[in-house]
Amino acid sequence: MSMFRHGYVAGPLLGLLWALVIATTTAVVFSFATGGAYRPGGIGAGLLGAGLGTLAVAMPRLAGPVGLALGAILAVTPVAAVVTGPDVALWTALLAGGVAGAAIGWPIAAMMQGCRPGALTRHEFEAAVIRFLTGFGYIFFTAIVAIPFYVMVMTSLKNQSELIQNPLDFSIDLSKGWGLFRSYAELFGQFNFGSYLWTSFLVSVLTVIITLIFAIPGAYAVARLRFAGRAMISRSILLIYMVPMIVLALPIYIAFSMLGLRNSIFGIVMIYPVTTIPVALYMLQGYFRGLPAEIEEAGLMDGLSRLKVIWQITLPLSMPALASVSLYVFMIAWNEFLLAFMLLDDPSKFTLTRGIAALNSSEIPRQHLMAGSVIATVPIMALFLGLERFMTKGLTAGSVKG
Repeated sequence: MSMFRHGYVAGPLLGLLWALVIATTTAVVFSFATGGAYRPGGIGAGLLGAGLGTLAVAMPRLAGPVGLALGAILAVTPVAAVVTGPDVALWTALLAGGVAGAAIGWPIAAMMQGCRPGALTRHEFEAAVIRFLTGFGYIFFTAIVAIPFYVMVMTSLKNQSELIQNPLDFSIDLSKGWGLFRSYAELFGQFNFGSYLWTSFLVSVLTVIITLIFAIPGAYAVARLRFAGRAMISRSILLIYMVPMIVLALPIYIAFSMLGLRNSIFGIVMIYPVTTIPVALYMLQGYFRGLPAEIEEAGLMDGLSRLKVIWQITLPLSMPALASVSLYVFMIAWNEFLLAFMLLDDPSKFTLTRGIAALNSSEIPRQHLMAGSVIATVPIMALFLGLERFMTKGLTAGSVKG
């Protein structure tokens, strides 16, 4: 490992690796954005990255500008960092090369900050490697989240003829205006998606209410009261949540068929809390344990009953945890598919996930399935982003007692 602790070894090596990451990312982004043929040039990207890595050690301020210029110049040569197809316009190829060069030069200069041309200390070398891994992690995890969502959205904005002509072209024609959203209009007009949305919302809200009704007293009892078997119950709360739902699918199907609860919203609302109450109990008991017991004891000394203590003292102090649990339970109920697929056959009672599954047919255009997936994803994503601070606060509040 000591052989790599040299500025003129670590710089070119990290530059080469970073250039391959950036060339791949740039090719993917431009392919999706324009629909043209782009691919990373392994040799060109490696040479450019190694050169800019060396420059980042010797003259770090020049790495960015030189990378921008060299990336654009090499774009029209056989050793381009991003190789383009014959149908790609020259200015687009130059832009892709320049973007790739700049995205290699400036970051590699930041990664090699503090590294000398000569021998490096262990701290300097490890700091450069950590900065490289951090940048790679940001790109990798952003890609695996953003690319499927981007493909889903772009596919939903196309028509059948465009998908047949080139299924891998994810660019869109903005001149169509509102015509881009034709698939969404057809979903609500022809496939009754408005009813699916309402059913999923109603089922999710009722699941949250029922879950909290059972989870709050249960979690409080485990956290505060002393009774025989308390420790065993506390440890076994998550056991039912750890049992795969597919194992329970057949018994649930048989029982609900015998009781006449299949194809009913009541049956769905009754079974969903079975999967959410254990995790709600687990989350809330940790938070309740973190609340100072002295506050509740003071309420009891002032003449309040245990129920009034819970209602007037514990619950107001537990709002972050309750918001977190409510959001998490809502997300579970909104995204639940197996039970809805198994118990619902009547289209008028479909939840959103069950309705989307019905679109997965050779008779229904693929853009309708993607549009349905967008409709199911966007509301819960907006809800999560809007209430993220409550969820984060609620998940961490019970981690430290006192």
